[in-house]
Amino acid sequence: MDTRFDLFENGLATRFAKRFAGAALVIHDSPLPKSTQELVSLRVSQINGCGHCVDMHVKEAAAAGESAVRLHLVAAWRESTVFTEAERAALALAEEGTRLADASPGVSDETWALVRKHYDDDRTAALVTLVALMNAANRLAVITHRKGGSYEAGMFAAAVGD
Repeated sequence: MDTRFDLFENGLATRFAKRFAGAALVIHDSPLPKSTQELVSLRVSQINGCGHCVDMHVKEAAAAGESAVRLHLVAAWRESTVFTEAERAALALAEEGTRLADASPGVSDETWALVRKHYDDDRTAALVTLVALMNAANRLAVITHRKGGSYEAGMFAAAVGD
C-alpha cells in the first residue's frame, strides 16, 4: 500500500512537524540515556505496528552502537536477560503507557514505583513525554501509511538541523 498523504508536502502539516520535532529534540537532549530513548521508542512503535518508526529506531540505535541481540529482544524484553533493571522499568512504562485501552488502570503503581526507583525527575519527565510523543508519531505514520525500509540513520537529525 502506498503512502496516503505526505505530511511533509503540506504547509499546515509542515508547521506542525517543525514544532513536533522541536519537542522531540527536548527529549533527545535530556539526561535520559540515548540507548533507553531508542529502546523505548522501538517498543512503543512495535506495539503500534508502525513500520516507519520501527525502521528508524532500529537503525538509529544500531548506528549508536546498540547490539543486534538487544534490538532483537526488545519485543520479548520480559523473557530476556540483556536489559538492566532501569531499562526494564522504562520498557514496562512504555508498554503500559501505550496500551491504555488494554489496561484500564493505565500505568500500574508497581511500574511507576520501578520508574521512580531508577530515574530522577528530569529522566522521568523525559521518559513520560517520550512515550506520549512516540505514540503520537506512530499514529501520524500509521494513519498516512508511511512505510518502513527507506530510513537511514541520521536522517531525522539532518531534517531538524541537529
